[in-house]
Amino acid sequence: MTSACKIRCSDYRGCHTAVPEPAAKQNLAQITPDDLQPSTRHLYDNLLKGNRAALAKSITLVESSLEENVLEARKLMTLVTQHARNERLKTFRIGLSGPPGAGKSTFIEAFGKMLTARGNKVAVLAVDPSSARRGGSLLGDQTRMTELSRDPNAYIRPSPNRGHLGGVARTTNESIQLCEACGYDTVLVETVGVGQSEHMVANMVDTLCLVLAPGAGDELQGIKRGIVEQCDLVLVNKSDGDMKPVARRTKAEYVSALKFMQPKSAAWRTEVLLMSSKTGYGLELVMDILDEFNETMSENGELDRRRAMQHKKWLWNYIHHRLLEVGKKFKV
Repeated sequence: MTSACKIRCSDYRGCHTAVPEPAAKQNLAQITPDDLQPSTRHLYDNLLKGNRAALAKSITLVESSLEENVLEARKLMTLVTQHARNERLKTFRIGLSGPPGAGKSTFIEAFGKMLTARGNKVAVLAVDPSSARRGGSLLGDQTRMTELSRDPNAYIRPSPNRGHLGGVARTTNESIQLCEACGYDTVLVETVGVGQSEHMVANMVDTLCLVLAPGAGDELQGIKRGIVEQCDLVLVNKSDGDMKPVARRTKAEYVSALKFMQPKSAAWRTEVLLMSSKTGYGLELVMDILDEFNETMSENGELDRRRAMQHKKWLWNYIHHRLLEVGKKFKV
């Protein structure tokens, strides 16, 4: 295309080489609630009031991939982040990971009821795998939490991972922030059934609990690093009935394996506990250990350092994701 054609194309809409001028971009750092669309402004106001319906719709907006929703979601998340910084929201983020069938959902049901009984507001973000063949997700984790789902102080949100690697969804971090803005002081993140390398959830929570079933490998399996060296607490679930001897052996093997690993923090060494979500055995001890972890890591500033490091990692993840989106759009 010649220079003359370039000049004429600016005023000729029919030319196939004409490129529309990009719209002026708004500085998201200076966003105010008045800059939101009326529907999004309504969501934001009700979200800060603790409205569960507004929380559900806000997460749906953030998960949406429609172009008209992406910018509104970015504005909403900018305001939510500013609100959290101004109010200095203090929440406890707990990640729960482990292989399929270890009893993560059953544990959340029992543990969540204990948290709400002592006055906590609990949000559960359950990530389900999406079909690699058809793209759909069952989103059935909530069916294992019937009592907790009826609790007014609990909110359960299943989300598809849409093929996102790491055991979590692409927008799980944003969903955590929305739950915190809605007034939930404890956020439980349940990953999909994972293996050794899916430990991305560790980059968005304060503590990571690895839930295992009795007989889940030997000492060598624990020494293989991966997710084992990322967790702060190992929970051997289903430690009841005939499985007690096997559970004790599994605990001994992982305690031995952890001796070969350098702790994530000098202030905390990973512990291995026996528990049973079905009978309630060991749940009180799990809660006490998590409270001790939260207190210990908060006092020496380790939680703040982890949050700062997580923000940096998720910034680069966001940049990487946006670059991929732009590349797909322009077929780079």
